[in-house]
Amino acid sequence: MDQALRRSLKEIKNHGDDRLPFGTYWYRYGPGEHVVDAHWHDEAEIFYCIEGETLFQVDTDYYPLAAGEAVFIDGGDLHAGHAYGTEGCSFFSFVFDTNLLASAHYDAVQENLILPLQERKATFPRIMRQNEDYEIELLNHITSITKSCSDKLPGFEGAVKGHLFLMLSEITAAQKTCNRISNNRNENSKIERLKTVIQYIQHNYHNPIRLSELAALVPMSEGQFCRFFKSMTRQTPMDYINSYRIRQAIELLREPDRKISGIALEIGYDNISYFIRVFRKIMHCSPSEFRKRLNE
Repeated sequence: MDQALRRSLKEIKNHGDDRLPFGTYWYRYGPGEHVVDAHWHDEAEIFYCIEGETLFQVDTDYYPLAAGEAVFIDGGDLHAGHAYGTEGCSFFSFVFDTNLLASAHYDAVQENLILPLQERKATFPRIMRQNEDYEIELLNHITSITKSCSDKLPGFEGAVKGHLFLMLSEITAAQKTCNRISNNRNENSKIERLKTVIQYIQHNYHNPIRLSELAALVPMSEGQFCRFFKSMTRQTPMDYINSYRIRQAIELLREPDRKISGIALEIGYDNISYFIRVFRKIMHCSPSEFRKRLNE
């Protein structure tokens, strides 16, 4: 449960650092639980389903993902995970700066593999299932990356980087790279509008946010905006705001000296009872119960 709660939206957090520019995360969700809210980050991401199923969204496309399958998200892509199936799901997320693979000098690797990846002209297949030989090879590399990041044996960083290079080399040789430079102006406009709203929520969640404020950003009427937002995220604007606020509360609850009433005020709730009610709805426990679990 602890690792499953480390998420935020454009994510205002770093995945790794300059010396090791990648982050690794393991998540588990029960049946029907909302998986990952719509968000984006500059880094690329490999999302690998370990158990169960999830419905994964990238921009405006949806992909059912089962155990043993993976999705690749280019940097800047809006993405989310939605409940799917009856089993719940667990998955591994590998978020990395593509500069991890950049050459120190401009060479053939940089020219033929890394720059096309960074420019989205020759990037990984969006979905990797176990249908074709090249997909199976890619998934084998991903499971090896997962194991290396879990075990963290001396030298694991080299193994991770090596597997990524091999994955790029193999899809290039098999002519399975994908050009994802979008020419769909309508879709791009919708995605940019949604990003504007999400960014506004992130920067103002601690204050009251009115529906009219969000609609004016787009701009749309309030009714149009609600339909637009739900079609893009499968959440109402208020559900999304509450979900984001509760994620901030989760991080603050890790600090044992903070009072729950103070946390509620800090994240935008002036009514402690309402905060507890929203928290329970999303996390299936009260804030005090959640804090107690952290110390078990």
